[in-house]
Amino acid sequence: MKLTIERGQLLKSLSHVQSVVERRNTIPILSNVQIEADEGAISLTATDLDLAIVEKTEASVGETGGTTVPAHTMFDIVRKLPDGAQVELSLTDERLTITAGRSQFTLSCLPKEDFPVMSGGDMPHRFNLASEELKRLIDKTRFAISTEETRYYLNGIYLHVADDDDSMLRAVATDGHRLAQVEVSVPEGAKGMPGVIVPRKLVAELRKLLDEYEGEVEVQLSDTKIRFTFAGVVLTSKLIDGTFPDYKRVIPTANEKRLEVDCQVLAEAVDRVSTISSDRTRSVKVALSADKIDLSVTSPENGTATEELLATYSEEPLEIGFNAKYLLDILGQVEGDTVYAELADSASPTIVRDNGDDSALYVLMPMRV
Repeated sequence: MKLTIERGQLLKSLSHVQSVVERRNTIPILSNVQIEADEGAISLTATDLDLAIVEKTEASVGETGGTTVPAHTMFDIVRKLPDGAQVELSLTDERLTITAGRSQFTLSCLPKEDFPVMSGGDMPHRFNLASEELKRLIDKTRFAISTEETRYYLNGIYLHVADDDDSMLRAVATDGHRLAQVEVSVPEGAKGMPGVIVPRKLVAELRKLLDEYEGEVEVQLSDTKIRFTFAGVVLTSKLIDGTFPDYKRVIPTANEKRLEVDCQVLAEAVDRVSTISSDRTRSVKVALSADKIDLSVTSPENGTATEELLATYSEEPLEIGFNAKYLLDILGQVEGDTVYAELADSASPTIVRDNGDDSALYVLMPMRV
């Protein structure tokens, strides 16, 4: 194998694939990235056995072939080479030589035949989704993904065609304390797809890649795997093998007290008063009365903080507590200038809506304060 590639192109592809590689591996070859040189292109592949990424980029190939090299070492070498350098890769006797200007590195390789291949199998459901819509589905829900490994079925985003409205593709995430739901119109080919739980790591890797891409993303899926293809990148992942809970049961339907408040003003006030709350509880008390909100935080170690805000509220007075971080996470997703809250009482979940996006809905569980 022998090829030449511009340093910037190689670095971009390596930065994408090496982030899939776990820092600690009991299987040595999983620490490596597979490099394959074909006519006019180089393919880089990395996997952790649950998630695989393949990225293809142009290169001047003198001799085809392939090998695997330590991913993070290779990335660090290329990262430290000068901008605009032409990087030559050549393979001899299971050692890869990297040459750029007067710099030369030699890396030990493992044979590409030992590199695990993640086959997608049959993926009968296929549709295209605009990158902007996919970003929106991810951004407005991923903050609510659970990190509790015992409830592994909550460790991802539940992507499905809404059973109460089959014209909408819905993404839902919850950790038991808050829930985020957002919808887009069902793309052609998505009707009839199974509801799938997209793992947290895939969500993070996919979102990073979408930052650099605008256009259509091809989505293929089966009951057990999902694949995203765009811009020379193919991401294939196992799905979470579990049943997502019936989330509609936690969305209240009888919350009749309605609050309307400027989103930015509320977020800044919550952020200010929560400064003195202890990290363990992070609780903020919200007292609602005629057209105003009183925020207060009491911390045995630090003291107290209060702030009064103007709001539109005409129901009977109500006091309710929230985790300040969870409330700020939701307010951070609101696109419009006004946020609406629908409440019942101090012990019931609160619905939060965005006046700039009708398709997004959030539910926040109260805290005792």
